[in-house]
Amino acid sequence: MTDLAALAASARAAGRLGLDTEFMTEGRYYPLLCLVQVSVEEGDAVRVALLDPLTEQPDVGPLAEVLADPEVEVVLHAARQDVAILRRTWRTEIRGVFDTQVAAGFAGFSAQAGYNNLLGEALGVSLPKSAGFTRWDVRPLTEEQTTYAEGDVLYLLQLADELQRRLAESGRLDWVRDECKPLERASDERDPEESWRRLPRVNQLSNKARAVAKALAAWRERTAAEEDRPLASVLADAALVEIARRQPADVAGLGKIRGVHPPTVRRRGDAILAAVREGQAAPPLPRQEEVWVAPDARDAPVAALAEALARQRALEAGLAYELIATRAEIGRIVTAARRGDPEPDVRTVQGWRRELVGAELLELLAGRLAVSVDGGGRLLVSPQA
Repeated sequence: MTDLAALAASARAAGRLGLDTEFMTEGRYYPLLCLVQVSVEEGDAVRVALLDPLTEQPDVGPLAEVLADPEVEVVLHAARQDVAILRRTWRTEIRGVFDTQVAAGFAGFSAQAGYNNLLGEALGVSLPKSAGFTRWDVRPLTEEQTTYAEGDVLYLLQLADELQRRLAESGRLDWVRDECKPLERASDERDPEESWRRLPRVNQLSNKARAVAKALAAWRERTAAEEDRPLASVLADAALVEIARRQPADVAGLGKIRGVHPPTVRRRGDAILAAVREGQAAPPLPRQEEVWVAPDARDAPVAALAEALARQRALEAGLAYELIATRAEIGRIVTAARRGDPEPDVRTVQGWRRELVGAELLELLAGRLAVSVDGGGRLLVSPQA
């Protein structure tokens, strides 16, 4: 078994560690943590340790303390789900996150770069990826799996060095650290009382039916968590929404609803009906506000112009456009400007993005800037005459 106290000490001495996980989501409510890979620098060498929570059940306390220490950088690739799983299973915070996928988008690579592709482009390293979609919950692990798992962290710190070198040269390292900060709060815990908001077509229900849908969704969420089952295996979305719409009073009525199968009626009928009654007794729920619906055809061409400017600034800065804006974000900015509403709460007009293009977009939409094209086909922005 790995000496985690010694591993933690090496991480503290180096001021950082590399981290990755392997997990299984199939047939479960929560992802099952199957393997944790850690890399630490010890002198000129990189030490890789594989921690097996399914068979070893190690005392992860020393390593968890390191992860929670903001003075120790935690390097991951596509960190969100890894952070969420470890926060829940190890009951620890994870500070000092540096996500190499996030960093890649600021360093001239794709904003969604896969780990293997990024290693090849940044370091000229190629790793076999044949074992990624295998049964990580089966023991013993194969040699192919352990080689794959070790490879996921073996070059991770070296990759971070290269990305940070490029980012320091371009003055964007602080931008990346700001982008990585929210990842420290990633969670796979779900609030049962809010789960109804994710239901399809829930806004097509009446206010009273939405209250029933909320009660049903909360019951389903708690039941799935208690039984460690996927939500759909307890009750499918479409069936849940239809139950909320029809509000059956007995199991006979429940059984007539499409998607509610006889085994579900036998096993869960009473609980479903109790949730229906609970929802009926609750106050009606008004329709949720849409995030953004284009209310005017004039918004489409203006949004296209605003997106063109954002893409131009991304190109000039050598950034992946996805890091700056989405179509929905541009749409909200355009709509708010036309209506004379306050600035919307979107990332494009906040922080470093505001400096890069957000403030300029607002000036353009206010009619104080004009857009033209030079002889080389480049978009130019100048004060409105």
